[in-house]
Amino acid sequence: MDFKDKNVLVMGAGISGFAAARVAKHFGANVTLSDAKNERDLKDDFTPLRELGINLVFGPQNDSLIKGVDLIIVSPAVPVRIPILQAAANKKIPIISEVELAYNLAKSPICAVTGTNGKTTTTTLLGLLLETTYEKTGMGGNIGVPLSEVALTIGEGGYIAAEISSYQMEATNNFKPHIAAILNVTPDHLKRHGTMEIYSKTKEKIFAQEDKDDFLILNLDDPALRIMKNHAHCKVLFFSRQIQLDEGAYLHGDKLIIKYGNKIHALCTIDELGIKGGHNVENALAASLMAFLAGVNAKDIRKVLKTFQGVEHRIEFVREIDGVKYYNDSKATNTDSAIKALETFEGHIILIAGGDDKLTDLADFMNLVYDRVEGLILIGDAAERFKTYAIQRGIDPTIIFDAGHSMEKAVEIAKKISKPMQVVLLSPACASFDMYDNFEERGRDFKRLVNAL
Repeated sequence: MDFKDKNVLVMGAGISGFAAARVAKHFGANVTLSDAKNERDLKDDFTPLRELGINLVFGPQNDSLIKGVDLIIVSPAVPVRIPILQAAANKKIPIISEVELAYNLAKSPICAVTGTNGKTTTTTLLGLLLETTYEKTGMGGNIGVPLSEVALTIGEGGYIAAEISSYQMEATNNFKPHIAAILNVTPDHLKRHGTMEIYSKTKEKIFAQEDKDDFLILNLDDPALRIMKNHAHCKVLFFSRQIQLDEGAYLHGDKLIIKYGNKIHALCTIDELGIKGGHNVENALAASLMAFLAGVNAKDIRKVLKTFQGVEHRIEFVREIDGVKYYNDSKATNTDSAIKALETFEGHIILIAGGDDKLTDLADFMNLVYDRVEGLILIGDAAERFKTYAIQRGIDPTIIFDAGHSMEKAVEIAKKISKPMQVVLLSPACASFDMYDNFEERGRDFKRLVNAL
């Protein structure tokens, strides 16, 4: 990709926007970074960008912004349907995502992971697996590290593990990982994408450009994913917790297995697996199969599976107080993810849930709350709807508590009502934006308050 003396417009500040602007400037482009918010409303320090000679434009974005522009790079937070991008498309100005920029710069193969839930755990595990075989490896994308900068850092002769969200795929057309995996597709981000069909099609873009020399890994246990095999032009393999496969990754009794080329490779048992819960068995199967196809041997896979303990904000053990264990699952920003967290424990749960309501259906979630939760503490904008649905489901109103928009109050209530052998679980089933900038800030605040008890 030739940036020399090209006029590049980067839409959206933040991690991806900053990286795209820096990379384009590094390669000789004239760069403008634009964000629809006013600078005073953004928490970022723009001084380093100004020092690089990057032009910064804040506030309303009109058609004058795209005059003379040769390329637009879009941050994940910016929907492609906004008027200025539609106007750019009508003028035939190329529009790409920061992920596609990374692909164009990468000189090492990319293993890309997407799905509604489990992306970060699977990508992190995959990165650790790749490290056992390749001297130069990197993790980037939706995991919090710009993929374009990872691609430049790794250069040739390595491997890249990439977490890819549907937002990142929206403005992507030519992204072509060597190995791609889709873990699951359940209702999420429908405010952005509109329908499940569009959301699913956006996920499919991760393998749309793959050919016969590439691999696609799909979850056989997810009906929405099985049919995706028919849309692929590459080698397709499955992983499954429920079915023993002729080829792929699966459970044989309690053992994780990879079968490929008529050879069976035993990895470890469920009890030996460092990350717990049925959903994490799926994540481990997916990551292991991807790593195996990338050249990692079964012995090294086995070692990492036994030692990897998971990542922050994903059913993360915080502390035990008076016989009660506290867990931070702030990453559960939808009901499907929260259901997986509830399934990890055998009942006796004090659950803190709620936040920025995604208005997804609550039936399956509340059924599990009814079965396993002994105290339901609700926070944020979603509290009223969650409470109404909980009572309709038959959950005793006396075990439902309203903490308003205060995590501190939620933790205080949890401490007051919890008893030995119970667990306190923050698994909100909602986004965080009504109270926090992101789920990480929410999780760390929860941990701070628990550690202060």
